[in-house]
Amino acid sequence: MKQIIIKDQELSNAALEGMDAFVQVFVDALREAIGGEPSQQTMEELNADQMTLLVWDTLHEEVMDGGFVQLIHNGYGPYVFKNPFAKMLNQKWGMRELAKMIYEVHTLWLENREALERDCTDEEFMALFEQFPQFDDYDDKFVENEESYTEQVARYIDEHLENFATIE
Repeated sequence: MKQIIIKDQELSNAALEGMDAFVQVFVDALREAIGGEPSQQTMEELNADQMTLLVWDTLHEEVMDGGFVQLIHNGYGPYVFKNPFAKMLNQKWGMRELAKMIYEVHTLWLENREALERDCTDEEFMALFEQFPQFDDYDDKFVENEESYTEQVARYIDEHLENFATIE
């Protein structure tokens, strides 16, 4: 396993800024340790909680920026839906509501994957949002609950620090 080290002062400063900054310290440390974007090889160097946090970060960034259509179009469908992410959220992290949403969107992804993942122009990409309105409610629900989800992620990290990093 990769040794992830976070300075106590950095963590304290982030905690004062709020839960987003607190979570980001761990995400940044993990991404630095694996050299940026996760790969199959680097993911194997992380534990289940660390992997779950990186998938959360990708989900959060993509959905907040352009919804599930963007997440899927940008090629993150397998990363989010074909690993035990939702299972970890449900069984270990206690985030049942978000896990249920991921399972439901997974079904939509499977049904519409080919059309959503194909290469297209910017104009064609923008048209995907109109062609796949079944994702709208999930996008809205995620955005509406984003603060609560982030708070739950921060609380889980805080209660399981040793699973994420060594604090010095």
